[in-house]
Amino acid sequence: MSTNNSRIKRATKTRSKIAQLKKTRLTVHRSNANIYAQVIDGESNKVIASASTVESDVKKKLKNTSNTDAAITIGKRIAVKALKAGVKIVAFDRSGYRYHGRVKALAEAARENGLTF
Repeated sequence: MSTNNSRIKRATKTRSKIAQLKKTRLTVHRSNANIYAQVIDGESNKVIASASTVESDVKKKLKNTSNTDAAITIGKRIAVKALKAGVKIVAFDRSGYRYHGRVKALAEAARENGLTF
């Protein structure tokens, strides 16, 4: 089994549990070059807020879009956007990635800026 298949299997288990609870979730996806975050409603599966290093204003501020500094920036942005949309409590969906490095940096930045996991 490949690494990506294992990650997808872990992500499916996490998402099914969050779906049972019908909680709003903060989803993280990372690639080699960028990191993406979305807040998704638990009932209707609609995206409430999103932030990524692909956004032009974020890209201008960052020197590198694939490090923990970029993840911290995205964590702050997603927290601010979610709070503006009225979401304060979320379940953290790490998409099967280990809670380490960029994923951990994004989660901690989101917590520090007002989101509750």
